[in-house]
Formats: sequence, C-alpha cells, structure tokens
Amino acid sequence: MKKLLLLLTILTASFGLKAQDPHFTQFFASPLTLNPAFTGYFSGDLRLAGNYRSQWRSIASPYITGTVSADFGILKNVISYTDTWGVGILGLYDKTGAGALNSSFVGISTAYHKGLDVEGNHTLGLGLQAAFVQKRVDPTKLQFESQFNDNGYDPALPSGETIATPKISYMDYNVGLLYSGLIGESSNLYLGVSYYHFTQPTETFMTSENNRLSYRYTIHGGGSFPVNGTNRIHVSAHYMRQNQAVETTFGGAYGFNLNDDKDAPTIFYLGSWYRLKDAVNPYLGLEVNSLKVGLSYDINVSTLKPASNYRGGTELSVIYIMTRGDKGNKGVLCPKF
Repeated sequence: MKKLLLLLTILTASFGLKAQDPHFTQFFASPLTLNPAFTGYFSGDLRLAGNYRSQWRSIASPYITGTVSADFGILKNVISYTDTWGVGILGLYDKTGAGALNSSFVGISTAYHKGLDVEGNHTLGLGLQAAFVQKRVDPTKLQFESQFNDNGYDPALPSGETIATPKISYMDYNVGLLYSGLIGESSNLYLGVSYYHFTQPTETFMTSENNRLSYRYTIHGGGSFPVNGTNRIHVSAHYMRQNQAVETTFGGAYGFNLNDDKDAPTIFYLGSWYRLKDAVNPYLGLEVNSLKVGLSYDINVSTLKPASNYRGGTELSVIYIMTRGDKGNKGVLCPKF
C-alpha cells in the first residue's frame, strides 16, 4: 500500500515533480490558470487561448497538459468608462504516467477592474473562479513490485493492491488580485497575487478522508517598455508555492515590430525565461494582427539532467483576440507577458 501511495504522489506532482498543480512555462500565455483577475482584462472584445505542453518524453511516457479558454468583457456601455468587467470559461486536461492518472478541470471565472484615476490608466481588479475537478486512476497502467519476476514485468501477476475510489470529483475555488498601471505614454507595469484551493477540498483515491489539497499562492508581475521606436521589451516573473513545492521564474522577450505599424503590427518575439534550479526556457513568438503564437522549450538543468540529457518539455501557446470597433481597454497597455 505504501508503494501505491508513493506512486500516486509522484504522478500528481507533475512538471518536474515540484508542484501538485499543472502549470506552464509560458505562464503569461495561460492567464486564467495564473490568476482569475486576468479574466476579461485585455484590449478587445473576445479572447480565445489554448496551450499544449509535453514534458519528460526523454525519461518516460510524457506528461501531457492542455488548456482552452475564452473570456470577454460585459456591460461595457453600463459600467464606468474607466472600469472593466469580464467573465470567462476554462477547460484543462492533464495526463501523467502514460494515462495512469487523468485529470480534467472546468472553471468559470469573473473579474472586475476598477479605474483608480479619471483616465483609467491605473486599475485594480478582483477575480473569482469556481471549478469542477475530476481525477481518475487507471489501475491497468500501474506496475507494482509484486508483478515483477525473474523475467521482468508480468501483468498477469496480481498486484495485491486495491484502489478504493479510482474516480474522484470535487468543487474548487480560487481568487486573485491584479494591479495594472500606465507609466508615461507607452510603458506599463502590473503586479498580481492569486490564491488557489482556498477551501482545501478533500482529494484522495483511498478510504482516508483527511487528505486535503494544499493551497497554492502565486505572486507575479511584469511590464513592457518601448525601445527604438515601435519595438518593445517585455519582462515578467512569478513566485509560486504549494505546500513545500516552490517555483521561481523570471525572464523576458524582445519584440521586433516587422512592419512598423502601431495599429496592426506584425511582431516577432525572441526571449528566454529561467526557472530557478530547474530549467532554461528559450522562447519564440509571432504576433500577426489579432493572433499570437508562442513556442518554448525547457532545457533541463536540475539534478534530473543526467537522466533527461538536458531535455525537458515542449510548449505551444495560441491566443486570438477579436475586436469589433474601437473598444479597447481605455488606452491602458494590458499585460501580454
């Protein structure tokens, strides 16, 4: 039984075995998994986002995580010109251990950003998110010590283990704050904090009812600054903690405006982030009008590098923002990274 519990613990500690929750190297391209307060906060009317991540293919069966989300502003002609109110929906799928553990997540979020000045150049937003979570263990894809003999693994041998509840589900709740401000005419800064699993729901496949999901909090921030006319530097960082798992990431990207058009730019991004004591994450991105695509790769530099041969995970992000008319966010440069 102890071996089974250990295996399940390893399976749920995805992305480097350092955190219980799935998350992304391109955290800036998955806004609704980073902070519910990002909901609806962008220049446009509708934002569609998707993320795909495959990790540890060099060691074993890869860990696969994908998300899709949609968020938009509401009551734009009713609330104050300096305010923004958004709603959104998020779906997440996570597969670990060749499908031994599968997790799915469907969340609904809302956020209200209040203008702190008459122009709405500085805002403070509060976001809330409610999610339905379902997790399933497939015992046929688990291997136990009792199933190995002199010839290796034999699935016909009994494992001697019983999983009391192979499928579990529960409601989960998250909250976040986000400040964003315009500096001068063309620079911006933002700072946010999010708190996930604040009700600490019970999460166990065994008969015990005292295994509570640890809360996760994240402090994150960033900004963008003009360089050489229409080019920009984007920087961002975050600190995440869940129980004893800690993750610190920082870095940035340089955006080359290829057509020198401020209203409909074509931007090529080149940059890198560093996850402390874990991985270097080079990043390439391309933004054409309303579509932005990003690609990153984790170069593993942790203690796992002898086994991984420095290979970590590949990640792809896609964000599409639909705009009908001139309905941006009141001149505020909304966070992109």
